[in-house]
Amino acid sequence: MGLPPGRRAVAVHSQHSGRQGSGVLLTDDTVLTCAHVLEAGYSAWVSVPGLRDRVLCRVIWADPQLDAALLQAPESLIAGLVTTLVNAATVRLAEVATERPLPDCEIVGFPHIQRYDEGRRLECDQYTGTVLPLAGLIRRTMILELDRPPAAERADGGSPLAGLSGAPVFAGSGLLGIVKGIPRGRGHLRVECVPLAAIVAGDGFRGAYVKAIGSLPPEPAAQTHHTTVDSSHEQEYAEALGAAYRRTKIFGLDELNRRASEWDLDTAYLSLEATSREPGSTPVPHRVDELLASRPRVLLRGDAGAGKTTLVWWLAAHAAAGTLGPQLAELNGLVPFVVPLRTLRARGSGFPSPAELPGVAGLMVDPAPDGWAGRVLSGGRALLLVDGLDEVPPEDREAAHAWLSGLLARFPRTRCVATVRPLAVEPEWLAAEGFEELTLLPMRDQDIQAFVTAWHDAAGLDGEDPEALKGLEQDLLQQFDHNPTLSDLARTPLLCAVTCALHRLREGFLPETRWALYESALRMLLGARDDRRRIDAPDGIRMSVEEHQQLLQRLAAWLVRGGQTEFTRDQALHQLNRALPGMPRVVGQGTSEEILTHLLNRSGLLQERRDDVFQFAHRTFQDFLAAKEFVEDDLIPELLRHARDQQWHDVLLLAAGHCSRRELPVLVEGLLAAGSASRKWDLKTTLYVLAALCAQHAAWLSEPLHHRVRNAVTSVLPPRSPEQVDQLARLGPYLLPLLPGPHENGWFDEHVIEVICAIGGAEAIPYARAFVGSQFAYRLPFRWRRFPTAAYAREVLARLDLDKDPLLVSNRAELSHLGLLGRVGNVVFLGDFTAEELCRTMAFVRPDVVEIVGNAVLDGVEWLRESGVVPRRLTLRECPGVTSLLPLRGLEGLEAIWLHDNPLRPDSVRALAEIPGLRILGYDMLDGPALAALRAARPDIDHRIG
Repeated sequence: MGLPPGRRAVAVHSQHSGRQGSGVLLTDDTVLTCAHVLEAGYSAWVSVPGLRDRVLCRVIWADPQLDAALLQAPESLIAGLVTTLVNAATVRLAEVATERPLPDCEIVGFPHIQRYDEGRRLECDQYTGTVLPLAGLIRRTMILELDRPPAAERADGGSPLAGLSGAPVFAGSGLLGIVKGIPRGRGHLRVECVPLAAIVAGDGFRGAYVKAIGSLPPEPAAQTHHTTVDSSHEQEYAEALGAAYRRTKIFGLDELNRRASEWDLDTAYLSLEATSREPGSTPVPHRVDELLASRPRVLLRGDAGAGKTTLVWWLAAHAAAGTLGPQLAELNGLVPFVVPLRTLRARGSGFPSPAELPGVAGLMVDPAPDGWAGRVLSGGRALLLVDGLDEVPPEDREAAHAWLSGLLARFPRTRCVATVRPLAVEPEWLAAEGFEELTLLPMRDQDIQAFVTAWHDAAGLDGEDPEALKGLEQDLLQQFDHNPTLSDLARTPLLCAVTCALHRLREGFLPETRWALYESALRMLLGARDDRRRIDAPDGIRMSVEEHQQLLQRLAAWLVRGGQTEFTRDQALHQLNRALPGMPRVVGQGTSEEILTHLLNRSGLLQERRDDVFQFAHRTFQDFLAAKEFVEDDLIPELLRHARDQQWHDVLLLAAGHCSRRELPVLVEGLLAAGSASRKWDLKTTLYVLAALCAQHAAWLSEPLHHRVRNAVTSVLPPRSPEQVDQLARLGPYLLPLLPGPHENGWFDEHVIEVICAIGGAEAIPYARAFVGSQFAYRLPFRWRRFPTAAYAREVLARLDLDKDPLLVSNRAELSHLGLLGRVGNVVFLGDFTAEELCRTMAFVRPDVVEIVGNAVLDGVEWLRESGVVPRRLTLRECPGVTSLLPLRGLEGLEAIWLHDNPLRPDSVRALAEIPGLRILGYDMLDGPALAALRAARPDIDHRIG
């Protein structure tokens, strides 16, 4: 947990006279206080009484008119006080957004009256009171009326509250402002304060904040109501969220030991990549955390096991604790409401009202105070996390849409992330509600490496032989390097964990197909685990792998038919009672209640979500077992009746792995027939792709049926939409020879190129090369990462006109192969490249246009001058360390500069006037007064905002 609000108060001492005031920690090394306390000094002493000696801090921003200043310490002021990274846990900023009195507010500081040892030593004091929004309206001052007089006047006539200047004013966890003075004639009952919203809007504050903290200051949340009961409940609620969501089960670790089967999300969370689909733009992959930072409402699409639910849990736990990093600092202190739609489905519940939101996740916490959720929502302090829209049956999805859109229309400042399988809802399903769509991407090779290392590290926490585990880890990483088929199987966190577990169990030998991977994983969980532990007849019951599967697949099929993923004990018992009469050997070992307990305790496939509600460890295992049940029970026609329902598509695909030589043609032909009957082009494509994937799995399938499958897939080519591209790419290299070549008019070339690049790999290079002359060939340089680096550079990129088309460089392997391309006129560097690397690259690429995106390690632009190469256009996007453009002064040849999410110091803005050839300046945020001065000094510069 981060610091509680009251523990953020510090004492501030002027370096000139020793005048003492108070302040508030915005982070562990950044302090907000009053300007008059500093007496116009450039530094001041700060101390946290009872913790450490005084520390000299420098003033990085001050506004005497506002009476506010920002100090930065050379090191953490609270080292040792908390174990969490507090620098990532910035205080929650708030502003009064009501004209009604706001009671139960709190001031914490160091007034003179509270000193002890004859006034020589500081002590903290705490006051409560009511903010009166209309009392200081004309003077734009926040007024707080104390609940009781603080003390009598001092003997020298001074205020007993002297020394409180700069002290924080909190409403719950929200910082409303800082104390600046005590007006006369009010009996020391009134306190005048600087509103936090005015400080954030102050000239130069944002630039100073970014330089100190590394991110933009969040907009203050609206505070409309507050009670002390709310504050205490919010703390309990945050702790309950942490207990529920800070840990996640990782497949395979419970097979190894008892203690390490769960990972703490603090250390185990793997930020995956996603793309946004913005009309007219090429989707560029970013870490999903970065994309969430700038999007208040997101619909996140992702396949089974892609990490959607883990992301929801991670956001809930860390937002509540205030421990999200600088990029997502705006979410710190928000109140997460997690809505697991699968849970609602299992309960048969309707969609929750605002008052019901705190209870739907089943947290271990007392009921919320009356009206609390409504107050949180009204104040714009809610983070709504809706997990699993695909869990809602198709016939109820419009009701889900109406519920969500109605809730957000009623509370428009609510931030929201909703998750869904890729095809469960149509594109832009929530666009009218302000949602942007993101699609989770498969794990990169680097992500797989990081996951494998973390998995083996966790496996070693319970006494496993470190050397043996290290050997297994290295062997698996080498297999991934040399076997693209294997690495393609492990592109989601779930399947990567399955692969790690099986690799360890089999001492290096792994299945070669997705179906074999699941089958092996189930056998490991249902049989090998207890055998390896030498556990005989646990719970007094011993069942074979096949007997376990028979019971679990009956339950799984029932869940799939009902369109749900959670079930109660009574529901499970009902299904077991239907299956057990055909299993006399199992019936003789115990009652259905005892057998269910055995399944819950020993299978490793069932998890308890909360009291008396259970689910499969992952929906993929549920679908795999359900598919087995449908095939074994000769129910392929029932499967095919649901072919149009996206929720059944994984079951249909997994069924292929269970089909015999006689049954598989029935499944494939049924999918072809369903696709042929569909009038929706995207659905037709999906069904033909499913048929082709099933046919690929076949050990034997008649040539005429293979031919029909190829003809069906060819009939939906070329793709006409991004959705078709996504589906067709699932076929991998099988699709490449079926794709049309470049069209003389360029019709649909764009989508064909996207399919080729989505498939990627060495086999796709000749097909990509064929489109070098297409009008859409400019998309090829953005997909380098999908192909073998050197081969793609030689065979494709070197044949393109790279004077104009932008080339995306996103890793050091690509950087090292730029020498194969000669001059590159337009280059985009995505990621953390160092100044030295950029300088060297500029020298031999010599571009006209340079774009630096998402670089967290770059701390300036000196490298550009040092390279000796000056581009005509420079773009800096999301480079928080670049706060100065001073090295660009006097640089000849630079004609355009674009700055996005990259605030600069005022002196840097003024330095732009000294770039002689500058004609265009694009930005989304620059310092106001400095910008006005630039306009006056250089009226010839064309300013472009946005």
